[in-house]
Amino acid sequence: MFKRIKQLQLIFLCLCLAILFGATFENYKQAQIERINEISSNSYVNNENVSPKDLFLESWLLVKQSYAEPHLNDQNWYRWKRRYVNKIKDNDDAYVAINTMLASLDDPYSRLLSKEEFEDQTNSIESKMYGIGVNIASVAGKIYIVNVIKGSPADSSGLKQGDMLVSVDNHQIKGKSIFQVAQYIKGALNETVTLVILRDGANLTKKIKRAQIKVRTVECQKLDKNTGYIHILSFIGNETPVEFINALNKVKDTKGLILDLRGNTGGLFQNAVFVANIFLKNGDIVSVIGRDGQSSSYSVKDNEFVYDKPLVVLVDGDSASASEIVSGALKDNNRAKIVGTKTFGKGVVQKIYALPNKMGMNLTIAKYLTPSGRDINEKGIEPDYEVTFTRDDVNKNFDRQLEFAKNLIAKQIK
Repeated sequence: MFKRIKQLQLIFLCLCLAILFGATFENYKQAQIERINEISSNSYVNNENVSPKDLFLESWLLVKQSYAEPHLNDQNWYRWKRRYVNKIKDNDDAYVAINTMLASLDDPYSRLLSKEEFEDQTNSIESKMYGIGVNIASVAGKIYIVNVIKGSPADSSGLKQGDMLVSVDNHQIKGKSIFQVAQYIKGALNETVTLVILRDGANLTKKIKRAQIKVRTVECQKLDKNTGYIHILSFIGNETPVEFINALNKVKDTKGLILDLRGNTGGLFQNAVFVANIFLKNGDIVSVIGRDGQSSSYSVKDNEFVYDKPLVVLVDGDSASASEIVSGALKDNNRAKIVGTKTFGKGVVQKIYALPNKMGMNLTIAKYLTPSGRDINEKGIEPDYEVTFTRDDVNKNFDRQLEFAKNLIAKQIK
C-alpha cells in the first residue's frame, strides 16, 4: 500500500467548542502566520566562504562542543584533527574527512549536508519545493511515486501513485539512490523534465514543466458525520502548526478524531510539542536529556482551549522522531489509543547547523524520553492495538488500520 510509505523528513493553543473558531481562531491563525513570516525572513544559510581546511576545523569543533554524548563514542576526538588537518587540499578532501569523522560517532542521524542537500532541507522547512510535485520512495530496489501533490505539474500530466520510474531525462534509474533520482527530477524553474514510467506493464513517457510547489504537510476530511480524520504527513514545515489548526477547524463538528501519523518520519521538535499540547489539559509532553545529563521537561502550557473529544492515533514502522513524541505523549497521558504497528524508534534530537560555504550539518544534541520516562530509541512505541496489513488488503487497497480506528472511535462516542 503505497500511501503508507509516503515521503522521505513553540507555540501553543487550540480549540474544541464551536465558538472558539470565530474571531479567536482567526486572531490566533494570523499570529502564527506572522511568526512564520518572521522565521522565514531569517537566513538559514551561512554565506561565509572559507578554505576547505577551515571548513573541516569548524566542523570538528562543532561536534566536539555540541554532540549529545560528550565522550564522542568513547574516542579521542583530537585524533581526527591530527589525522586530517594538514592533508586537506580541496573541497573533496574536506567532505571526505568530515564524513569519515562523523561516521566514527556511529550515529546515522548526524551528517554533513552538501550545499544542495542543505538547500533541499531548508526548502522543506519553508514548505517550498522546486520540481514537478511528487514524493518518491525506494521499494525492493525500485523507485516508485508514492504521492502526487494535487494541482502540481505532475498531477496535471497524469502521473499516479504507484508509477515506477524507469528514467529521468535519459538517466536510467536502476541502481540509483533516492537522492540521485530527486536531483534528476529537480532543476531550473519552467524547464521541462522527461520521465519514463512503468504502469500496468507498459512504459509511458511524460514531459513535465517544473514549477515552485507549495507543500502541504496536513490533510483532513470528515469520514462520516461523527468522525474527523487528520493526516500529518510531516512535522518538517514551519507552517505545519497553522495547517493543523486549519484542519482541526474543518472537522470541529465531528464527535471524535483519528490522527494519522503513519509514514511520518518526523520534522521539527517544536511542531511535535505544539500538536501534543492541543490534546492535553496538563502533564508532561516530553523530556530532553542534554550532553551534560541535565533533563528539561516540556509540559503542557497555555491550555485554555483543549481538544478533548475521543482520539485515536494511527502509527506504523515509519512513524519516527516527532511522530513518536506526539504518540508517546498521548499514550503515556492516557489521552488516546494507539493503533497500528510498532513505531520506528528514533529517540534522539538533532539541531540544524549552518556551516560556511552554504553547507550544513544535522547533529544529534540530545535524547528524549516519553512522559513516563521511557527511552524509545531503537525500541519504538508499541501500539495499544496491533493491526497489520495482509497481502489481500494491499491488493484490494483496503486500509485495515483505519477501519479498526473508525470502529474504535465509534465505540468511544456511544
